Amino acid sequence: MNLQDKTAVVTGGGTGIGLAVAKRFAAEGAHVIITGRRKEVLDDAVAEIGGSVQAIRADSSSLADLDEVFRAVADRGRGLDVVVANSGGGVTQSLGEITEEQFDATFGTNVKGVVFTVQKALPLLNEKASIIITGSTTSTRVAPGMSIYAATKAAVRNFARTWALDLQGKGIRVNVLSPGPTLTPGLRGLAEPGAEQQLLDQMASAVPLGRLGDPSEIAAAALFLATDEASFVNGVEFFVDGGQAQV
Repeated sequence: MNLQDKTAVVTGGGTGIGLAVAKRFAAEGAHVIITGRRKEVLDDAVAEIGGSVQAIRADSSSLADLDEVFRAVADRGRGLDVVVANSGGGVTQSLGEITEEQFDATFGTNVKGVVFTVQKALPLLNEKASIIITGSTTSTRVAPGMSIYAATKAAVRNFARTWALDLQGKGIRVNVLSPGPTLTPGLRGLAEPGAEQQLLDQMASAVPLGRLGDPSEIAAAALFLATDEASFVNGVEFFVDGGQAQV
């Protein structure tokens, strides 16, 4: 069990990739603290994850909510070994139609939330801790209407570069994990009514492997980055995308 007796925080751990990561970490022996905005979703996630798991309702863009999360970590008295800054989202909107509310919400969760999740975790991080930020293939391969979301993912990619330097000598690694199209509720939610399968097929056709990713495959990569198996991996963007952004 690669994370036996370790403590991990996974923001946005109630559904999709975050849920898959939390499940894998718990199965590998970690005590996992998941966060999310909806209590009922978190309750269902706790039941599905099993093992040593704790859920805290928190909005990652709220510094007060993040204080509650890391207060719970501190109260355990065992520090923190893995931080997965996974909370994120966004809308598809072309230039000329973007609203201030959409901009603020997307940057609030995807950028502000990442900055302060990591910053507030720092005093609790144990030796050889791993910080993992969920990125996206949109950081390098854009699509129409995705400018705001893609910009947030390009931002977090550069956070990892800079933070690897800021943290040099401390033994703490920071990396970006960038999935390709992955079969999650969030991906399905992008489809127009009645057009879900068409959207999924279209996305799969752009992947050299010819299929969508499964959340468990992203979780396996997160496990690698979280453990000493990746002890010399730092400051990278680790694509788990079936080759989509590589060709």
